[in-house]
Amino acid sequence: MQHNFLTTMRSLKLVDGCKPTQVYALNSQQAACEKLSPDRTARANNIRSTVQNSSLVESLLPCGLPSTDLIEPPIDPHLKSVDFVESLAAIHRLLRDSSPSDKAGLYLYQYSVFRALADPKLLRRSLRAARQHAVSIHDKLVAATWLRFERREDELDGAAASECGGRMLECPAAALLPGYDPDSAYDPCPCRQPPAAMATDDVGCATDDECSNDEECSTSADEGDVTFCIGDEEVVCIRHNIAMLSRPFQTMLYGCFTESRRKKINFTQNGISVKAMRAVAKFSRTGRVDMFRPNIVLELLSFANRFCCEEMKSACDRHLVSLVDSIDDAVILIEYGLEERAHLLVASCLQVFLRDIPRSFHQPDVRGLLCSAEGRERLALVGHASFMLYYFLSQVAMEEDMRSNTTVMLLERLGECAAEGWQKQLAAHQLGCIMLGRKEYKDAQRWFEVAAEAGHVYSLAGVARAKYKRGHKYSAYKQTNSLISEYKPVGWMYQERSLYCIGKEKMIDLATATQMDPTLSYPYKYRAIVMMEENKVGAAIVEISKILGFKVSTDCLELRAWFLLANEDYEHALRDIRAMMTLDPDYMMFHGKVHGDQLVEILRQHVQHWDLSDCWMQLYDRWSSVDDIGSLAVVHQMLPLDESRRSVMRFRQSLLLLRLNCQKAAMRSLRLARNLSPSEHERLVYEGWILYDTGHREEALSKAEESISIERSFEAFFLKAYALADTSLDPSSSSTVIELLKEALTCQSDGLRKGQLDDAKTCYQSALDIRHTRAHQGLARVHHLKNQRKAAYDEMTKLIEKARNNASAYEKRSEYCDRDMAKNDLSMATQLDPLRTYPYRYRAADGVVLVNKIKVTWLVGCFHTWYGKVLMDDHKEAEAIAELTKAIAFKPDLQLLHLRAAFHDSMGNAAATLRDCEAALCLDPNHVDTLELYNKACDRKDQHESQQE
Repeated sequence: MQHNFLTTMRSLKLVDGCKPTQVYALNSQQAACEKLSPDRTARANNIRSTVQNSSLVESLLPCGLPSTDLIEPPIDPHLKSVDFVESLAAIHRLLRDSSPSDKAGLYLYQYSVFRALADPKLLRRSLRAARQHAVSIHDKLVAATWLRFERREDELDGAAASECGGRMLECPAAALLPGYDPDSAYDPCPCRQPPAAMATDDVGCATDDECSNDEECSTSADEGDVTFCIGDEEVVCIRHNIAMLSRPFQTMLYGCFTESRRKKINFTQNGISVKAMRAVAKFSRTGRVDMFRPNIVLELLSFANRFCCEEMKSACDRHLVSLVDSIDDAVILIEYGLEERAHLLVASCLQVFLRDIPRSFHQPDVRGLLCSAEGRERLALVGHASFMLYYFLSQVAMEEDMRSNTTVMLLERLGECAAEGWQKQLAAHQLGCIMLGRKEYKDAQRWFEVAAEAGHVYSLAGVARAKYKRGHKYSAYKQTNSLISEYKPVGWMYQERSLYCIGKEKMIDLATATQMDPTLSYPYKYRAIVMMEENKVGAAIVEISKILGFKVSTDCLELRAWFLLANEDYEHALRDIRAMMTLDPDYMMFHGKVHGDQLVEILRQHVQHWDLSDCWMQLYDRWSSVDDIGSLAVVHQMLPLDESRRSVMRFRQSLLLLRLNCQKAAMRSLRLARNLSPSEHERLVYEGWILYDTGHREEALSKAEESISIERSFEAFFLKAYALADTSLDPSSSSTVIELLKEALTCQSDGLRKGQLDDAKTCYQSALDIRHTRAHQGLARVHHLKNQRKAAYDEMTKLIEKARNNASAYEKRSEYCDRDMAKNDLSMATQLDPLRTYPYRYRAADGVVLVNKIKVTWLVGCFHTWYGKVLMDDHKEAEAIAELTKAIAFKPDLQLLHLRAAFHDSMGNAAATLRDCEAALCLDPNHVDTLELYNKACDRKDQHESQQE
């Protein structure tokens, strides 16, 4: 380079890049739509113009390099237990012992606890269960809408808010059906059933055209025996039929009132028109309102409410629901519903608002109703204000803009609806987080204290942070110090205390935090910045790369890019920025002052230019070296270069993001792939993968079959094989899956995916020929099955040497070596990726290991679980439990919990066995091995209690 890049950057200036960041502004519908803009062409053109003209106001690096004073860990805005395992076990017990009417609320509680795990599958399962067990129409519609929102159905081009895709639990029509029927989740969706034939009665029903004539709706003089006079008009009715409408009419027409003796009754002052009164007469004979115009039905609703005509009110309520087709309809009709207490009409209008969230927030009438205290009171009068409703709305608002007034108001409504202890904890804690973000520290402290008083210990960290922000650093230190002394210490406690100390004590706390919970990113970031400040740029890059090796996030990618820029390594800095923009296309760098796209355009001028063919070569190189971040960067670069294959590249992008466990970003890329699909068969494949990844396996299989019927393709066969393998429990289906994979291999592909299919030595060799490095793993398995352990070990060693991300390779290689070498490999795997808990089983002839006469299935993954198994073989159960506990503290994994429960059981610790089993069953209530162990432990406990009696 002829000149220093940082000097160049400082010489440039900004226009749009330095505006304050507000990534998810509620007041910008265009910004919301832009999230799915495939190439951001307009923005890129603006940036290029900005860079070329250099006519800007501020320098690109106004804040210089990152500083330890400018970073701090966030206070997580969800429930966080100091004993997470006990919390899981408690939820399982509550669900086990609860009545059907309480289950929906308990599953919502489970959802709020699962948020600490950030596992979309667990969260989705809890929401599905809440919808399945919902009793009231209100709970059904909120849960159904929430499920739909989690899939971001609104981001799919052409998807209507009223559509459910045949999914019963998300169906808007099913949500409006009364009654509790959890088994109906598997019934056909009402939207997909043919409409029932309209019933008619013996009287003969007038059509819409006939009823437009007022006389046709009237009772003949021969039939009628009572006349209602309204002004100069008369409406003849049948006294008995009108009396049957309600108790007030029965009393008036057959009681001691003078009207009971009159044939003509003056009804002028009762607020009903002649046309509506004729409709009343018609309804009294037919029991139907569907032949009347909407304005007449609304008048009937008011009349029914005034005279307690419950059957008429119900009929009007049901009919008006069918008229709610759009937000505009809902805005108008909900006012009538609220005024007349029409529960079903309000439910239908509310459902339309919710299914169009967050766009409906931009409607002033809708926002006022949902956010204001008055709106909550009006909704409560018709049974449509609940904790579940405001929990959903507040989560949406927080995703849009954490600091907005809308978010604050919704959280205030959430607190007003909170009744259970956990609900009060959540509402107050989230308000504290929002106020902290708004820099309203006094209010933040107050809300955190409310949450802590309600029993949420983690909120004490928020109290300390608010005190610190208000200048009370020593008080904050004492607060966190008391947390560590009064409760069982966990990683976040030491991380929080480190903020309030300096020097060696601070570094010790950060080291302890990393040791107890290696998933916390702040300690890595702080240590890296300290190294940077000491001019140890290489060491800083190594430190931040440690956490990026197993937990990819935008903030850590930005920090590493920052270090790389300072080191003048522009190529790798550009790689990290491109990967960062893939995770969050709206990310603002340099403390929120520079959009990442702008920096990409600047850096492109200082690195080697690649055309499309170069990009493909680079992609193959990075794919074959298992460099997922590098592959993401190349795909990001290819998107504007290859417009004809943008859908395919977005799909490849989603696969890479899934490998990096960035599920939210992966689903966004998959939705983009679907929206950009140039053909029907390709669109069906991507829709199938969306369904597959959100737990709808059978529907994904159907999409794959429909795609194949249009055109045979690699991805369609691959999807069908995946979905079939996951939905069918029949062992014979494996042969069908193999045939499907063979069919996939006969279809055209870019080669990046084909290596995933092969299951024999020659096929794996073919996969290696197309540089599919992971085929080494399959080839090692082939050697192992042939009892060639040395060859298997050597094959995995090749993978370790080639792969940039090789923690899993070390784990797999441990299967093909002796005990000591395996321990070393597993130790390295844990060091590279502490989150790894992939299971491999050691089985005897009958598929199990018998230890202390207790049947235990070996489900072990990272070093902690493997070492636990070794210690158990040596009859050192207590040490094994301690080793497993280290992993469970930051990764409460199902298999780890089951294994620890087995250890506790072998030691005769019934209480601990039951607790770990209950926690595991909370994560997966159908886990067969845990159920077996749990039932045996319960039987022994019952026997022991009966013996004591």
